Amino acid sequence: MKNKRLKILPCLALLVLFTIIQFSNLKFSYQELLNSSGLNLADFDKKLQKENERSSQNETNQNIVSEQDYSGKEETKENNNNAENQKVLNLHALSSLLLDASNNRVLYEENGYKEMAMASTTKIMTCIVALENSKSGEIVTVSSYAASMPDVQLNIKPGEQYYLRDLLYSLMLESHNDVAVAIAEHVGGSVEGFATMMNDKARALGCEHTNFITPNGLDAKGHYTTARDLAVIASYAIQNKKFIEITNTSAHEFSEIKKGRSFHVSNKDRFLYMMDGAIGIKTGFTNDAGYCFVGAMKREDRTFVSVVLGCGWPPSKSLKWSDTKALMTYGIDNYKEKQIFQDVNLEPVFVNNGQQRYEALDMEGDLRLLIRDNEEVTVKYEIPKALQAPVKAGNVVGYAKYYINDTFYTEIPIYTKSDIAKINYKYCFTKLLQFWSQQY
Repeated sequence: MKNKRLKILPCLALLVLFTIIQFSNLKFSYQELLNSSGLNLADFDKKLQKENERSSQNETNQNIVSEQDYSGKEETKENNNNAENQKVLNLHALSSLLLDASNNRVLYEENGYKEMAMASTTKIMTCIVALENSKSGEIVTVSSYAASMPDVQLNIKPGEQYYLRDLLYSLMLESHNDVAVAIAEHVGGSVEGFATMMNDKARALGCEHTNFITPNGLDAKGHYTTARDLAVIASYAIQNKKFIEITNTSAHEFSEIKKGRSFHVSNKDRFLYMMDGAIGIKTGFTNDAGYCFVGAMKREDRTFVSVVLGCGWPPSKSLKWSDTKALMTYGIDNYKEKQIFQDVNLEPVFVNNGQQRYEALDMEGDLRLLIRDNEEVTVKYEIPKALQAPVKAGNVVGYAKYYINDTFYTEIPIYTKSDIAKINYKYCFTKLLQFWSQQY
């Protein structure tokens, strides 16, 4: 045993001597490793010092948040909200709203989030739910309850049969209340069952301040919406080609299936002929709701949806048209499409226990939207101070959060660009062999 120790000692001494000699090689290789991350030694020392200072100040802080003004100007600007910057239109409606249909961003509103009665604008949801849950060629048999509906009627009779597609024209062009119930009973099994389908769709669209009781919009306790929710529902509905085909039809003729009773319905939507690019959508009136209208218009790269609720009572029937035209004109005159995505060079983030010390970051985006010239866009970058190896390329590690007039709009994911393995025994052993063999 003693002889073995005597033989090992010279080897250990030689190893120590060789390591001292290779110290300069080790330093050179360390410098190369840093250079591979895009940083020199001085940069790394500065970053390391800053990271240590930050860590000592707040051990629990995991994110670095930076903010950059979209305008690129250095001076500080006041963030005014959309309502403060927008022009006051002096509308007649108790509640009004203009929506960018491409992303459901509110462009203008007065009491747009107030829960109100909606009258026959309800039928927008009735129509889209029927289109999505049935086929146009299905046969609808009229019940006595459907035939008993008051006010605006097609005057269908119990036991009569109609093709669903014909009733949808009757529903949207002349707003027949008896037809709405017949459709609801056919598609949902009952008015209550269909109302559940309507409410489920509203929740799926993010309309949390809407509740449907009837399919026709007759005044009922608990039947309400907001201008914002109704605009979102309409924005969704106009994406359906069949829905647009129905609401843009000027007139439609059809017959009852069994006895052949014939009908002619014509479109009561005057807005279709008031402005270029108008695409509907639906009028409404009840004693509680007043005159209501939901309109839509498409002009090249812009699609607007407007809502007016409580827009006068008899005899002020035409106020809904003038209010709608004012809203649409405001959108056309003030909102232009712009690209607000900022393609910035993100600093690499430190990787704990990584075979490379820094991970490069990247993000991609396309944020074209309608925006006014005086609207402020800011971006806050939320990026972790460090990542833990191993790291996979394409992992989302942070977000660029976009705000318009200090109101959150959307976020773009920030992801890693390369794989970085964790330091292990094999990696360390390989590095030592490289040093010893003077491969650097």
